Amino acid sequence: MKFTKMHGAGNDYVYINCFEEKIDDPVILAQRVSNRNFGIGSDGLILILPSKQADVQMRMFNADGSEAEMCGNGIRCVAKYVYDHGLVEKLRIEVETASGILPLQLFPGDSGLIERVQVNMGAPKLTRGELPMSGASEEQAVAIKLPMDEDNIEVTCVSMGNPHCVIFVDDVENCVVEQVGPLVERHAWFPNRINVEFVQVVSRTEVIQRTWERGAGETLACGTGASAVTVAGVLTDRTERKIINHLRGGDLQMEWREDGPVMMTGPAVEVFSGEFNPR
Repeated sequence: MKFTKMHGAGNDYVYINCFEEKIDDPVILAQRVSNRNFGIGSDGLILILPSKQADVQMRMFNADGSEAEMCGNGIRCVAKYVYDHGLVEKLRIEVETASGILPLQLFPGDSGLIERVQVNMGAPKLTRGELPMSGASEEQAVAIKLPMDEDNIEVTCVSMGNPHCVIFVDDVENCVVEQVGPLVERHAWFPNRINVEFVQVVSRTEVIQRTWERGAGETLACGTGASAVTVAGVLTDRTERKIINHLRGGDLQMEWREDGPVMMTGPAVEVFSGEFNPR
């Protein structure tokens, strides 16, 4: 099986061109390729497939084999792959995901290869029912207290096609991501589990983010998470609509437009290609 390793701001995935390869069990394959000791090493697996509705389709599987609705960093790399490898020949494309069809603008560098991609992440979903989350389905979860064993944590919950719980902290570098992250991810309020963002506000136009990703643990970046953080910052009056988000793997330019959608612009990098025995 041929594969390509790519990353968006350090959020790394193994990509399979399913125009050429046939994958029988992506759940088991995601677990195998993601293992950083015995596999290729990644935050998960992304399949690039033909689509009847868009230019291409992507399916994304976390390192534990669970399938996710979308991946903001991953979709940028899908766009780079399909352009650089000749599957599309235009700089504006649409990608089908489990959370809908998303439009992307591709920006080539001097070499002609794609270096940056802007994704229209769509409008956020803000009600408990849309996340999903327990409680009155039409209510929003903005600056509410999440009950924990030892203490309550103030959270704001946003769906960007997949669910996110944003926690604002004073010192993101020294917060206990590995302890709190899995507890929030599997909290009883979230029937489908949830991604968790820990965010330090530097100014009204700048934040620092760490992410505990559902099914993968802490990752260097999360594009849907950065989108949720942008929305949460506006809803809690901590930030402006346009911000720079510093993640451990790099920076993302974010904007929640007045007319609804969240726009994300960031890098897409191909690391290497190779062959893997899926058996």
